[in-house]
Amino acid sequence: MAPQDRLAQVSSHLNFPRGLFHNQTAIITGAGQGIGAETARLFANEGAKVVVADVDDEKANAVAKSINDIAPNRAIVVSGDVTNASYINTLVQKAAEFGDGKIHIIVNNAGFAWDGVIHKITDKQWDTMLAVHNTAPFKLVRAAAPYFRVKDKEPRVIIQISSTSGIHGNAGQANYALAKAGVVGLTKTIAKEWGPQFGVRANTIAFGYITTRLTAAKENGATYVASDGTKVALGIPGRKEVKAGDEAKAYAEIPLRRPGSPEEAARAIVAVASPWFSYVNGETIEVTGGRNI
Repeated sequence: MAPQDRLAQVSSHLNFPRGLFHNQTAIITGAGQGIGAETARLFANEGAKVVVADVDDEKANAVAKSINDIAPNRAIVVSGDVTNASYINTLVQKAAEFGDGKIHIIVNNAGFAWDGVIHKITDKQWDTMLAVHNTAPFKLVRAAAPYFRVKDKEPRVIIQISSTSGIHGNAGQANYALAKAGVVGLTKTIAKEWGPQFGVRANTIAFGYITTRLTAAKENGATYVASDGTKVALGIPGRKEVKAGDEAKAYAEIPLRRPGSPEEAARAIVAVASPWFSYVNGETIEVTGGRNI
């Protein structure tokens, strides 16, 4: 049985009768594609009301439609740029309205990499990575504080998405590595400030090699368009497609000898947010297939 099929089987066995997140509302940023999109679908499948937040309105609506086609009125779209302060306020307001006055889960997933070696990184590259990966998550958590600093005995969870680049560093990614390291400190601070009195859990998930547009060949042409119109080429220069039978050599640094899928990454997020992880707080969980051990 393929690992992905086994995951689906296990999920069906663990399902609460009405879902792990029944009557809960989740904001997922960067939910228009990749890990974020899979996370949105899995949360919805487990009973959550999902707020699909993404800068790409068309992709966000496609994800919401895929959810609502199966479970009507389970998802809404609030599209916009997470680096825009007014958008953050709108996102929280609409999420609270959708959740009948409550927000239970935030997954700060939005992000991209704008790589460069240390002596060539521009101020704009540096500032953009910190704005997207540090400032935006902080502002979203701060804006949502009234919905998390409550004593209604309902679960509240905040998950920051990091990377092994933020844990171990990575050549050519000083800006991205620093930004992804920064969310670890934010997570631990949330856990210490909001855990004792309000029971809020906060955890960081640091992903390794997951098959997304960020790990594909740059030559594939994937881009991110910044709020000022700047186009950023995404991916790894010269990345070659791995042929069947060559996995052991291509992924020699990963004990499982393969990259993870976006759905596997999303399942880790769902697991950490779920009641099964109710005593896990302030941690950084590496999801890497064993890489870096």
